[in-house]
Amino acid sequence: MTASSIAIVNAYVVPVVGDPIEKGTVVVEDGRISAVGPSSEIAVPEGIETLDATGKWVLPGFVEAHGHVGIHEEANGPAGDDTNEMTTPNTAAVRAIDAVNIDDEGFRDALAGGVTAIVVKPGSGNPIGGQTVAIKSWGGRTIDEQVIKEAVSVKSALGENPKRVYGGKNQTPSTRLGVALIIREAFVDAQNYAAARAEAERDGKPFARDLTKETLARVLAGELVWDQHTHRHDDIATAIRLADEFGYKLVVNHGTEAHKIADVLAERDIPVIFGPMFTSRSKVELRDRAIGNLALIAAAGVRVAITTDHPVVPINFLVHQASLAVKEGLPRETALAALTANPASFLGLDDRVGALEPGRDGDVVIWSGDPLDVTSRAERVFIDGTEVYRWQDGAGHVVERGERFA
Repeated sequence: MTASSIAIVNAYVVPVVGDPIEKGTVVVEDGRISAVGPSSEIAVPEGIETLDATGKWVLPGFVEAHGHVGIHEEANGPAGDDTNEMTTPNTAAVRAIDAVNIDDEGFRDALAGGVTAIVVKPGSGNPIGGQTVAIKSWGGRTIDEQVIKEAVSVKSALGENPKRVYGGKNQTPSTRLGVALIIREAFVDAQNYAAARAEAERDGKPFARDLTKETLARVLAGELVWDQHTHRHDDIATAIRLADEFGYKLVVNHGTEAHKIADVLAERDIPVIFGPMFTSRSKVELRDRAIGNLALIAAAGVRVAITTDHPVVPINFLVHQASLAVKEGLPRETALAALTANPASFLGLDDRVGALEPGRDGDVVIWSGDPLDVTSRAERVFIDGTEVYRWQDGAGHVVERGERFA
């Protein structure tokens, strides 16, 4: 998508990384934010389209930190489900980017909900599920043109899902013991692989590549985050134990019972991507599911983000989950950070997205009012300074790829 320039003036600007600005201006030049501040102090460069947003709220685009948009397509049934490669327990080498259909309806829903960045992840059927990708919600002719970061993390799962999948096949892992074993053995193999590779490089000898071990070696080197699907507090403790053993950067995903050991997570500065919240207690691991748990986790000092786990919950409901979390005690400022700056920070995307700040991408959303008010709408959405969504004549309109709004 071609980067554009625009100035949004006289709005109530919420940068997230700084205090709100009553009558503020956001300037985007060539796709990047160049200035944020009071309208009285910001000079709009000549030749830039200016949009008066008096009475509107302006925020950075939201970040969905854990979704399956494009790899678990809606309304396409099994043909559109590429979420889990459940043919072997360790599929670290598979990449979500290779399965994303950018014409999935979920991307249009994302824009309607003010979501401009999505970390697409494999599912939780395997102990080690594969590599995630961070992408913009719209604008490319191909997925490659929407990429923010091609490899963000590796998805892993503890608990009920992998033991059910492989127990049903009468193979390891069929228990929590086995799930942890698969992960532990995989990292030991990766350590040995990295050592052998380093020795071969020193000696100038050829070395046979192994994509699975190379991926896990990148986790051990701190290049990729370890995204750990885990609901129960005992599984979270196992996730911490494994991270301590191998020294990788752990991010808890879901964290349904994270409130039970929130002080432990806070002490170790292990962040939690919490949710989805609008679900039933459909399995044992969700017995203690409650929206209010997020407030308890944050109150303990844990850095938090919020997820819909789309399509489990529609991605345009991301902001509504935050609204109800505020109703249950989560501070407003924390809720907005959980939709923007926090997930960007956890997953190493904060040089590009997550805040209205000079140097970051021009992903800007104009809201009719406070986005945490369920009656507010995302009225206009800009990605890299280009308008991609507009609420008009009682309906949402998405610009077609390669075109612009008239």
